[in-house]
Amino acid sequence: MRRAALALLLCSVASYGAADVAGRIDVVDGDTLRISGETVRLFGIDAPELAQECEAENGAVWACGRWARAQMRDAFQGRFARCVEEGRDRYGRSVARCDVAGVDLGRWLVERGVAFAYRRYSMAYDLAEKGAVVTGRGLHKSRVQPPEAFRAAGALPAQVAPDSRCQIKGNISSGGARIYHVQGQEHYGRTRISAHKGERWFCSEAEAIAAGWRRARR
Repeated sequence: MRRAALALLLCSVASYGAADVAGRIDVVDGDTLRISGETVRLFGIDAPELAQECEAENGAVWACGRWARAQMRDAFQGRFARCVEEGRDRYGRSVARCDVAGVDLGRWLVERGVAFAYRRYSMAYDLAEKGAVVTGRGLHKSRVQPPEAFRAAGALPAQVAPDSRCQIKGNISSGGARIYHVQGQEHYGRTRISAHKGERWFCSEAEAIAAGWRRARR
């Protein structure tokens, strides 16, 4: 009996690919897990980055990246997952399809508007996202910069003001709000000025206010 059980266990392990992984989930962010010491990026989806913010219809800015991680943690932290690897990304992370008790994590996240279908790599969740868009679930109730675009913007070199005396950034949100950022504020570094959109640099807060801009809250 004991030998038979051992043989069955070995058979099960052998049938599970060497590059695949199974174990308890530790959530890193909205689309990344740690399982049995392995970092796993969920295949076919893209969730907001942790530092990413989104804008609600009323213009309020909210931390959608941290929200996506919280949704993942509430549903799957500590649960047992099985992941089948599809490949490796440029950082060496496993890119895999994962399921918990028969639930496809990628599909679950996209259906609820917690992540987007990453069509650049797969169309597996295309219809799931379309359903979330139609019903306005999760992220689809807000204005959201595609995570890939957010990452690309973060990789750009810092902008240099044309006049060293004028370092205040006058930004226009997707909702049309005119907001200025001063050095030391949370989003100053990644705020970029696009002159063709009407954005501009200011030399003083008084100048920005007189032009119709308001100070960023953080």
